[in-house]
Amino acid sequence: MKKIKRRYNSMYWQQFFLTSGLVLLTLVLLGVSFFALSHHHTMTEKRSEMKTRAELVARFSLEYMKGESGSDVQEDLRNLAGVATLMSDVNFLICNEYGQVMLTTDERLVGKAVTLPGEMVSSVLNKGVYEGMGKAGIYEQKQVLVAVPVVDGGKTVGIVVAVMDAAELMEMWNSFLGLFLMTAAIVMTVAFVTSSLISMRQLQPIREMVQATRAYGAGNFDTRICTADLTDEIGELALSFNNMADSLAETERQRSDFIANISHELKTPMTTIAGYTDGILDGTIPPAKERQYLQIISDESRRLSRLVRRMLDISQIQSLGIKHNSFDLCESMRLSLLSMEQRILQRELDVDAQIPDDSVLVLGDNDLITQVIYNLLENATKFAAPGSTLHLGLECGAEKAVVTVRNQGMTIEPEEIPLLFERFHKSDKSRSADKDGYGLGLYVVKTILDQHKESITVTSEDGVTAFSFTIQLAHPLTLTETDKKH
Repeated sequence: MKKIKRRYNSMYWQQFFLTSGLVLLTLVLLGVSFFALSHHHTMTEKRSEMKTRAELVARFSLEYMKGESGSDVQEDLRNLAGVATLMSDVNFLICNEYGQVMLTTDERLVGKAVTLPGEMVSSVLNKGVYEGMGKAGIYEQKQVLVAVPVVDGGKTVGIVVAVMDAAELMEMWNSFLGLFLMTAAIVMTVAFVTSSLISMRQLQPIREMVQATRAYGAGNFDTRICTADLTDEIGELALSFNNMADSLAETERQRSDFIANISHELKTPMTTIAGYTDGILDGTIPPAKERQYLQIISDESRRLSRLVRRMLDISQIQSLGIKHNSFDLCESMRLSLLSMEQRILQRELDVDAQIPDDSVLVLGDNDLITQVIYNLLENATKFAAPGSTLHLGLECGAEKAVVTVRNQGMTIEPEEIPLLFERFHKSDKSRSADKDGYGLGLYVVKTILDQHKESITVTSEDGVTAFSFTIQLAHPLTLTETDKKH
């Protein structure tokens, strides 16, 4: 029972029943309206015709009513009424002023003593006409009746009644009803077939989406919906669904890569820590060297801690967003350079700092931009050739400031440059020089700048590698001021 109920609750059946109901309701309303209007019009026209013919017979009946009932007059009157009956399928009753039938063309009443109902006689005498439908106490079946007076000098001397069998009118309505039902059946069939075809065409991509959603829930992101024949809103929905599937597939790929990379990065320090710890515990490492290996364990633990902290920083940047405040970019550059002093001295590098003496106010998150500069300086220091020059410079354009960090060392291959900002990426040539790196520093830089909607470029030629990024100025400079900053 639940399965049947669920089946008829589907969109196809809902649309089918809705369309069927609307078409059927429209046909019924049109049929009833047309029937009522045509019935009223036909009855009005028929009664008017019957009244006209009854008045014509009444004029010729005057002599008969005066008592001049000679055979010629009676025969002429009977012939006239007979002709009128043949022309319109209407019978006539010629009565005296009391409603007693004196002459009739209706063979059903020949030889019978018939008197009109009192209400019919009263209506003719008082109102001058009677129109109605019934048996009049005379007929066994319902009749259409129209009665008019025969007037002589303002005095009613008789009554002429036009009678028509109501069944003859009903034959026309039965024919109309049959035609209406046949037309309604054809229209309903066409509507049902059209509705079914349209519904199935519209619901097919939706069914595909349902199946695709179930596939995505099972972890299969390769399913796509065919949009070749869909140009309406359903097609746009299917296209958006495919785009969503592409995004999910890319997210899944990145997640898998991230898990693989982080597992690889965590495995090395954890293996080292576990190996040296087990060596100390089981006596493999002699007591004289325990301090040395404990120092290695301590260094690897700190390295592992820094890696986890860096990953948390990335997650926080992506989830919390940034705060746009005005701050002095020159001060941030100086602080970053001072933080790198010890490492610069260890590498015996010369520093070429081209930082303006005046303040340069920019819009962004001060802490995050400082982190960008620090990471770029750390990366440049790490891969700079010993004794070479490390450059940190600032140039101001009309709307943006450009910070450049440049070092001298190994040239980065062109195909390697687009990969520099990916998570856990390390170029093969630099692995030996970057034993303590995680491949996250430049990824953090790119993430922060993307949050600021700023760009970063990399060039590497003849051993000189330069990273340059933009940041929005708080107060755009005029041409003269720009020249002074340069």
